[in-house]
Amino acid sequence: MMEESKRQKQIGNVIQKEMSDIFQREGLNIMHNSMISISKVKVTPDLMEARIYLSFFQVEDPEKMLQHIKDRDWELRKHLAARIKNQVRKIPVLQYYLDDTLEYVFKMEEVFKHLNIPKEEE
Repeated sequence: MMEESKRQKQIGNVIQKEMSDIFQREGLNIMHNSMISISKVKVTPDLMEARIYLSFFQVEDPEKMLQHIKDRDWELRKHLAARIKNQVRKIPVLQYYLDDTLEYVFKMEEVFKHLNIPKEEE
């Protein structure tokens, strides 16, 4: 995998900042006692696609929640376009992905808790 260019990182950061704000304003960051945050945004080298990685906390059905966000893509992209139109030639296509690293960390913590590790003799 190629290293991200300075421009890709720059656009990714701008999109992450703006989309986080849009999620907040649209009430997408807290729904049904669950939290949703944008953990990272990766932009393709041609700047035509932004991959938005979402971190869910206490979401009962992550796939359903992800679909709900994808269903609102047109509206979210329109909000984003209004905010970044002066910074990019073309508004990138938004792709949403589940970032389950947080979930993975919690699962691993549970595994380690249940491992029977003998304590050293004093």
